[in-house]
Amino acid sequence: MTETATTEAPKAASGKIVTSGGKTIFWGTGRRKESVARVRLMAGEGKFLINGREIENFFTEVQHRQQILAPLTNAGLIGKVDVLVRAHGGGITGQAGAIVQGVGRAITLYDVNLRKTMQDGGFLTRDSRMKERKKYGLRGARRAFQFSKR
Repeated sequence: MTETATTEAPKAASGKIVTSGGKTIFWGTGRRKESVARVRLMAGEGKFLINGREIENFFTEVQHRQQILAPLTNAGLIGKVDVLVRAHGGGITGQAGAIVQGVGRAITLYDVNLRKTMQDGGFLTRDSRMKERKKYGLRGARRAFQFSKR
């Protein structure tokens, strides 16, 4: 059995740091709409896997790939760290936003000096916009049923 040591993150950061088998893994969780992304970041050669698939195979839209790689680009860590993501819930856009926040949180644990860079880029802020609930007497959140005079 391998030795596993978990340390609590600094007070300003959210996530955890796990040392296992001589490797240090930095965990960050991101959320957007109904999506949740659990991100593991570790020193490596630049591998980026989402649910076991390459980023190009998971996100076909270029804008989503650019959005996800933006925290790594701003931190200058592309090609220096491996990122493994488990994303579930919601749709493609929600998962992309959740991954961005998770990667940003993991980077702040990886290097505390990059926290300001992540904050300035907006990678640590959760997008709080959610779907509005349906109201009684209406078809949706605001759409009323069609009115007929006769």
